[in-house]
Amino acid sequence: MPRTATTLRGGESVESIRDAPRRCSPRTEEKPVTDQNTDDVIAVTRNDAEGRFEITVNGELAGFTVFIDRGAQRIFPHTVVEEKFGGRGLATTLIHNALAETRSAGLRVVPVCPAVARYVSKHPEVTDIVDPVTPEILRSMG
Repeated sequence: MPRTATTLRGGESVESIRDAPRRCSPRTEEKPVTDQNTDDVIAVTRNDAEGRFEITVNGELAGFTVFIDRGAQRIFPHTVVEEKFGGRGLATTLIHNALAETRSAGLRVVPVCPAVARYVSKHPEVTDIVDPVTPEILRSMG
């Protein structure tokens, strides 16, 4: 299984394994929305080259959630929102959009990431597409 390291700002890196072909186009652009409180333009995109959904604020990368497609499942192992963008609900917006796209793709969600698991626990409308985190899934991630 090929490994790809994703480098975060500040030099931290996250490794992800890609063991299944992507089901969708390499990149999707969501229609940007303007935050009514700040006038910031917020957009969420799926970046298959990096294996993640990204959220930008005024064109600047504010955070991302890594995904691994494995058969009929999309595993979410890690989510990051840059500290300077914290406290604005961007992780919730990012995860909401990532799960909506996952549903549209006909995939099931495996919430390994604590932020994604927390979102799922608070949003019963997505529980119909959620699979449990199993030891096999954790082993497959290395």
